[in-house]
Amino acid sequence: MPLQQAKDLALGDTIGIVAPSFGCTTEPYATRYKEAVRLLRARGYKLKVGSCVFKNDGLGISTNPYDAAKELENFYLDPNIDAIISAGGGELMCETISNIDFDKIKDAPAKIFMGYSDNTNFIFPLLTLCGKQAIYGPCISGFGKSWEAAEWDAINLLEGTKKEFEGYPLFQLDEAESESIPQKKELKVFKGNSIVQSTEFSGLLIGGCLDVLNNLAGSKFDTMKAFTAKHKNIIWALEACDLSPLDIRRALWHLKECSWFENASGFIIGRPLAAWKQAMMGVDQYNAVTGILADLNLPIIMDADIGHIDPTLPLLMGAEAKVRVENGNWKISFL
Repeated sequence: MPLQQAKDLALGDTIGIVAPSFGCTTEPYATRYKEAVRLLRARGYKLKVGSCVFKNDGLGISTNPYDAAKELENFYLDPNIDAIISAGGGELMCETISNIDFDKIKDAPAKIFMGYSDNTNFIFPLLTLCGKQAIYGPCISGFGKSWEAAEWDAINLLEGTKKEFEGYPLFQLDEAESESIPQKKELKVFKGNSIVQSTEFSGLLIGGCLDVLNNLAGSKFDTMKAFTAKHKNIIWALEACDLSPLDIRRALWHLKECSWFENASGFIIGRPLAAWKQAMMGVDQYNAVTGILADLNLPIIMDADIGHIDPTLPLLMGAEAKVRVENGNWKISFL
């Protein structure tokens, strides 16, 4: 069964913006924040913005972890806020979650929290500790430009008007670099160590940023043994930010040895940011994954449109999903 689902957003609802990781005080995030606010209000939403969004006195996050945590906790518990979008990613949101009362979150009505990267620190325990869905998707600055397919997909998922999504044909490494031009997406799909052209699998979707998940494993926020005992088919959606190919391989080894991948039905692996087209001691972005996961003999979709290399497809974490690969592209349906 899927985890507790929040209601779909309706025009006129209130979106809360919080900064449990970075805020919106530097460029281009400050300008994009203002544009995102304008566009969301123009669409018909009310906004409530936390004070931490405008702070930059923290180390690796917007402000001190206690204040950042209480802002997020209070917004989640506020019955007048219908959904929450994080201000941004960052580096040390792990310190924020140490100050969140997840028992209170668990007992509260579900509402959608959306963010990615460092926000995995909240999204993953929201799923595994509290039994509530979340969206691994754009932070607020992602909406601070003309909306393209990925932004519209995220809005449509928030509003519940679209449940089936497919990967995008092009991607771009860094839109700030003038020499960076869009490139054609080419999936690599494995079953064990063999490359396949098509695959299909289903299950409960969980995951996030591998940098963060590797850090959570073995902590008090790690309840995966109980979670995998309850959920027998799990789709893992994983992507890496700062990790090198060797780091990715070590992180996957760690999670596997912690028994996280018991009851897995398949893997969706995003384009890795730091490890893209890199190799270290014979390890690249592909065998970093297959070298650890191949013996599970499960489908592995690699270079999927999730994570830190745009465009990225929004994922309803905690939903039952069906994944298909055919004709060089992938599709995911939330059931």
